[in-house]
Amino acid sequence: MKQFFLAAAAGTLAGVVATTQVAGPLLAQESAKVTNVYEQLDLFGDIFERIRSQYVEEVDEAKLIEAAIDGMLTSLDPHSSYLSPDDAAAMRVQTRGEFGGLGIEVTQEEGFVKVVSPIDGTPADEAGIEAGDFITHVDGESLLGLTLDDAVDLMRGPVGSEIVITVVREGEDEPFDVSIIRDTIKLTAVRTRLQGRTPVVRVTTFNDQTFPNLKEGLEKQIEEAGGIDAINGIVLDLRNNPGGLLTQAIKVSDAFLDKGEIVSTRGRKPEDGERFNAEAGDLAQGKPIVVLINGGSASASEIVAGALQDHRRAIVVGTKSFGKGSVQTVMPLRSDGAMRLTTARYYTPSGRSIQALGVSPDIVVEQPRRSPNADEDEEDARTRSEADLRGRLSNDSLSEDEIRQIEEDREKAEAAARLREEDYQLAYAIDILKGLSALGPSD
Repeated sequence: MKQFFLAAAAGTLAGVVATTQVAGPLLAQESAKVTNVYEQLDLFGDIFERIRSQYVEEVDEAKLIEAAIDGMLTSLDPHSSYLSPDDAAAMRVQTRGEFGGLGIEVTQEEGFVKVVSPIDGTPADEAGIEAGDFITHVDGESLLGLTLDDAVDLMRGPVGSEIVITVVREGEDEPFDVSIIRDTIKLTAVRTRLQGRTPVVRVTTFNDQTFPNLKEGLEKQIEEAGGIDAINGIVLDLRNNPGGLLTQAIKVSDAFLDKGEIVSTRGRKPEDGERFNAEAGDLAQGKPIVVLINGGSASASEIVAGALQDHRRAIVVGTKSFGKGSVQTVMPLRSDGAMRLTTARYYTPSGRSIQALGVSPDIVVEQPRRSPNADEDEEDARTRSEADLRGRLSNDSLSEDEIRQIEEDREKAEAAARLREEDYQLAYAIDILKGLSALGPSD
C-alpha cells in the first residue's frame, strides 16, 4: 500500500511539472518535508524501543510516552504543557476556586521556577513569598533542569505537611530558606471593603466566581456608603493577580465599560481571530476608577488593566505588569488527560500586544519595603504637639460641634496616614480619587 501511494504521488507530480515550471519545486519541497517528518517519527519509535528493551531498569511505558509528549509541548513556550488525568482534574477544580497546595502561581525562567504571584491569604503569602522570587530548591533538592510540571510536583504534598523552599530574591545578597505548611487553598475571588468614601475591590484571581462576586461586593459597598453619589470613585486592585479565565476578564472589563472593544485574540490563521466588545451598562455609573497593578499582575489581569487604560476609563497605578499576552486552550485527550496549548496572542483595544512587555502604569508608584527598625524616638517626636505641653493655653474660640468636626477630620487624616504605612500604593490610589472628587465634575 505504501509503495502504491508513493507511485501515485510521483505520477501526480509529473503531471504538474508538464503544465507549470513553478509548482514543481514547491511540491517537491513539501514532499521532502513530509518525508522528513516520517523519518523523525521513525527515529522516535526506534529510540522508544531501545529505551524499553535496553535501559538499565524496567520502564513504565505510559509514563515514558507522557514525558515525551510533555517535552514536545514545553519546548514550544513556558505555558504549553501536557496534563495527566490527575493534573487535568486538579485544573478543573482550581477554576472552581478550591485546590490544594502552597498558593503560588509559577512559571519557568532560566531553568528555575519563578513566582508570578502569591495568592492572598495562602500559606505562601503568609510566609512572605513575593512576586518575582526564584525558587531554586525544594527540601534541598535542586530544581535546575526539571520541567515546570516536575518542579510543581515536588512542591505538592499532603495538607499539613511542611516544605522548605530556597528563594533567590532581587536585592538580597544570599539565597534563603522559607518553611511553608501546605494547606487546602480556598480562593476568594473578590474581596471588597470601604476605605473612607472609596470602595476598594480586590480581585485575586479570575475563576467562575469572579464577576458574580465583584458585582455583589461592589453593590454592597456602594449601598453601605450611602449610594453612588456618596462615593468618590473605585479602586480596582489587581496586584499579584496571576490571571485565569479569559471569559471572566472580559466580564470584569465590561462591568465598567459602556461600549467599545475589550480585547481581541489573533491566532495562527487570520480567520481564527476574535474580538470581544462591551455591552451597555457601567457598575460604577461613570465614577472615576484607579486600577492597581504590579509585577505579579498577569494574563487576565492585564486584559482588564489594558482595556480600561486604552478606553481612558481608569488611571492605572503601580508598576509594570508581568507581560503574559498569550491565550492557552485546554484540549481534552484520551484517558481523561488534556493538553494546554498556546493558540493565540491577545491585544488591547488600541491594538498593542503586551507579550513580554506588560502593561505600563499611567503613574509609576513603587511599594516601599517596610522598615521594621524604625526609630521609635523619631516617631514619638512626630506625634508630640502643643496639646501635650504642660500649662498650654486652652482654645475657647470654637464650639463643641466645631471641635468634634476637627477631631473627626483629624481621625480621617490619621487613618489615611496609617494606610500609607500599610499599603502605600493603595493610599496613593485613594488620594488620586480624593483629588478628582475635590475638583468636581468637568464641564
